[in-house]
Amino acid sequence: MNVLLIGNGGREHALAWKLKQSKQLDTLYIAPGNAGTAQCGENVEIADNDVRALVEFARQKKIGLAVVGPEEPLAKGLVDALEAAGIKAFGPNAAAAQLEADKAFSKQLMRSGAISTAEGRVFDRFSDAKAYIASRDEPVVIKAAGLAKGKGVIVCDDPAQGILAAEKIMVDKIFGAAGDRIVVEDKLLGEETSILAFVDDHNMYVMESSQDHKAIGDGDTGPNTGGMGAYSPAPVVTEEMMSRITREILVPTIDAMNRNGTPYRGVLYAGLMITSGGPRVLEFNVRFGDPETQPILLRLQSDLLEVLLAVCEGRLEEVFLKWDPRPAVCVVMASGGYPGDYQKGKVITGFKEAEELADVVVFHAGTRQQDGHVVTSGGRVLGVTALGANIAAAKARAYEAVDRIRFDGAYYRHDIADKAIRRKR
Repeated sequence: MNVLLIGNGGREHALAWKLKQSKQLDTLYIAPGNAGTAQCGENVEIADNDVRALVEFARQKKIGLAVVGPEEPLAKGLVDALEAAGIKAFGPNAAAAQLEADKAFSKQLMRSGAISTAEGRVFDRFSDAKAYIASRDEPVVIKAAGLAKGKGVIVCDDPAQGILAAEKIMVDKIFGAAGDRIVVEDKLLGEETSILAFVDDHNMYVMESSQDHKAIGDGDTGPNTGGMGAYSPAPVVTEEMMSRITREILVPTIDAMNRNGTPYRGVLYAGLMITSGGPRVLEFNVRFGDPETQPILLRLQSDLLEVLLAVCEGRLEEVFLKWDPRPAVCVVMASGGYPGDYQKGKVITGFKEAEELADVVVFHAGTRQQDGHVVTSGGRVLGVTALGANIAAAKARAYEAVDRIRFDGAYYRHDIADKAIRRKR
């Protein structure tokens, strides 16, 4: 079977790496891909949001399955267009993708389904948002309602910071059109976790838990990024807690989507806060997380292509996933200055030395080939991922690999997985 994978990040390299292992795969195309995906298949110079060109390429190459990685093409209706052309596509259609693309839609859906989340309100005008935030006396979270590539959330310790954040988003347009509307929420306290599940409209298969690290700095300091590292599983998600998450969050969400006339198919990503009162939703994403996908797929022992086909064909009940019991840790190496301005074109060395270590895979994100070298081409450059006998060993192995990789201005957090290690003691 010929497969087309859409996207060019670390998530897509992890997906390509895993898809390449399938016995059902003939040729894997990645559009546009990166220097890492080029090792797994054939990169194609088509932008991931060029719906017409992607559909035409899929027709020409007789693609048996298209796998859409990023959120933007999902929101733009790429799955709808592919299916209209008779091509199987993994991911939600545009109507269902509103769950991530429109936080106001998501908030209303959670209210209708009695799904536990933070109290919040939606605003179209800065003056109204400002008046509401000024009336609060607790920490608030300000979110751009549209797609902001994982960066559209500002956590504020007091209302004054909240007003400034709302102004930056709605007036200064730091996230562009994504900030035309905002959601103002109460700040939830607890420990975050990411839960991903395969969904085929009615059936669901929950994957192993993980935890992302959004903030740029050690100790969760500084502005939010697309994600500076992740690990799987997350010890905060006990067997009992996973049952609650499934019963109180995931199943009601799928039911609410069906009642809303927007049935869901693909990967449902629930970003949760585990509070003293139980799990509460921070956000929903409509695709594999990045960087959570890297440690999750490193642990997956089953054929990923078989699972994706089962979802598309509505037979998820036939699937049984096997997992490596060992935990995995992913450390993101970023360009200096990220998530602000950064330089591109820095030569990267040390791949061979890093992957000589057992149970290490270096997933590419912001990379490209240039004059025979791999160079930086984005903010998040690499996701250095390792398995270990326990979470501490996986962390140590990942950072050992990180130490072998070099590029000018490389930056990374030093405390990925420390929360899990402390919890295990």
